[in-house]
Amino acid sequence: MSKTTEHKEGQATVRIIYKVGKTLADGSHPFLVRITKDRKQIYRSTGLSLHPKYWNAKKQDVRRSYPEPQRTQLLQELHKWELKYAEAARALAVNDERHDAGTVLVQAAEERRKLRRVYLLAFTDELVADMLQAGQVGNATVYRDLRNQLFKFIQAEFGVDDVPFERVTVAFCNRWETALRASGKKEITLSLRFRTLRAVLNKAIANGDARLEHYPFARTAAERHKFSVGKFDVSTAKRAISREALRRLEALTPATERLQRAKNVFLFSFYCGGINFVDLAQLRWCDLAVGETGEVRLRYERQKTGGKFVFKLVAPAAGILNFYRSVTSGKPEQYIFPILDVNRHRSASQIKNRLHKILAQVNQDLKALAAEAGIAIPLTTYVARHSFATSLKKGGVATSLISEALGHKSETVTAIYLDSFDADALDSVFDCLL
Repeated sequence: MSKTTEHKEGQATVRIIYKVGKTLADGSHPFLVRITKDRKQIYRSTGLSLHPKYWNAKKQDVRRSYPEPQRTQLLQELHKWELKYAEAARALAVNDERHDAGTVLVQAAEERRKLRRVYLLAFTDELVADMLQAGQVGNATVYRDLRNQLFKFIQAEFGVDDVPFERVTVAFCNRWETALRASGKKEITLSLRFRTLRAVLNKAIANGDARLEHYPFARTAAERHKFSVGKFDVSTAKRAISREALRRLEALTPATERLQRAKNVFLFSFYCGGINFVDLAQLRWCDLAVGETGEVRLRYERQKTGGKFVFKLVAPAAGILNFYRSVTSGKPEQYIFPILDVNRHRSASQIKNRLHKILAQVNQDLKALAAEAGIAIPLTTYVARHSFATSLKKGGVATSLISEALGHKSETVTAIYLDSFDADALDSVFDCLL
């Protein structure tokens, strides 16, 4: 666009709008950015929303009853969105360029791309926003945690809010590792942080936003002078309980519904191939089917790996389902376990937050049950998974059937092995648990 000397180009106005005319699946209304220029308006989604009970329509503000720190975080995010487009509108007006509301969007996107090409944290913020837009809440959380930890380090070490990609050198990684260790971070956390940082740099290089010549991580044995993510010891002690200890746990009569839930979760996981808590909590009644001989079969897809599992339920697992049948089996789409509610937990973030909360409760309750049953090993849902594999190995089941992947090396391999045997062979494996 060319400049004009005939008149002074006006500046577009930018405002955050709470769109009450649109209701999302969880009952909230979205926040939009509204750009107005020459009486024409254009809207851009922020990906942020709020339940109407927390919105003060008279003051056009988030009510103070909205819990902290979520309220402050929401306001900060909304301010960032408004500021981003307002700065783009101002730049166009200062340059006296003829433009419309759509041009402001283009200008903001271009400024964002320029910033992303240069700075580490700005690029990470973009990745987080894209993941949230795609509903990848879990991944977004991991990358946001990385961003927050790096922000603290960068401020402390360099006295700035962000650094360009070329500053992320081997020395940078070494200094950050020292800082993380000084703060008490364990090996597995160090591994996660640096693997995520490596992924950020890989994405930046693939997008042309960072240069390979500045890459600080070792990719081959010849690059010993570079930073190695593989040096961190992420091995964990493999814990399993004996068959006798399991029987003692089964014999318990928990005093509360919450303790009963923890017991049922552990036993169902054990009798169903060490099913992960996240997958167990999201099982629905429609995931069950009756086979030709009358046996109940469970079919589910592991969220972490995409592996598909189909097997018959042994009697103890079926008994746990019967325990909840009168409570949660109203409709096929309802969840089996009383952990998630189809009417309340609808968005990805709601489900993630609920599972995180209940998993902590279950693991806490399992330790109380272990003490009552005289089990010395601190019980967690993970112990159920390892106990499943260990019990079968001690029972003489072929290693190929239970797969070394259940020994916590590669769960993807587990799915491949399970898929390669017919149903009768797999059913016999679960029968060995009885």
